[in-house]
This record gives sequence, structure tokens and C-alpha cells, in this order.
Amino acid sequence: QVQLAESGGGLVQAGGSLRLSCAASGRTFRSYAMGWFRQAPGKEREFVATISTSGGTTYYIDSVKGRFTISRDNAKNMVYLQMSSLKPEDTAVYYCAATNISPGGSSLSVSYAYWGQGTQVTVSS
Repeated sequence: QVQLAESGGGLVQAGGSLRLSCAASGRTFRSYAMGWFRQAPGKEREFVATISTSGGTTYYIDSVKGRFTISRDNAKNMVYLQMSSLKPEDTAVYYCAATNISPGGSSLSVSYAYWGQGTQVTVSS
């Protein structure tokens, strides 16, 4: 079992940057692919980015390509989402999630068994 805790959210102006962190508990972190999802008010949760167990494969939703970077540090049980050139439409609660059924990563929320509590990101115009 994996427990996840996000941090690093906050209020930032459009064009600014934030780095979200997700700390994972457990000795088997390196066996889980990780994902970041977000949910804006009144909208469904959507996929943002995913990274494979080794970190060698990443995949992003089109709207964040070139602006966001997902990475992981298996020695520290951490996954990160570096966000730059932020836009007001990036405002949402961001969640990290872990899956052990899709080692290459997944864009499907149903693939993920473990979720963090979320961290709020607000981008002002």
C-alpha cells in the first residue's frame, strides 16, 4: 500500500512557476508508475502527466506540453510536477496518484489505486 501527500501549491500570477511535490510512503515506491491529475471547480478530474516506474517514460496532456515537467526520485520516494508559464486555466486542485498495474504510466484515472489529498493551485490573471 502507498500513501501520498502533495505539497507546493499556492497562488501565482499568470506566467509564473510552481513546483508540486508528492511524497510517497512505503518500500515499493519504485514499482509504481505515478500520475498527476487536476480538478477545477465544476469540472471533472482530468489527467495532466504520468511517469513510468523508472522515470524513463513520460506523457502529458496536450495543454501542458512544453510547460509542465513530471519527474521522480526513487531514492527519496518523491514525484514532482514542475509547472511554468502558468495560465489561469491551470487553476485546480492537483492530485498525485500511484498505479502498480501500468508500469509505463497511464492517463486513465481508473488505473490508479492510490491518491493524495490534493493541493490547490490558483493562477491569477
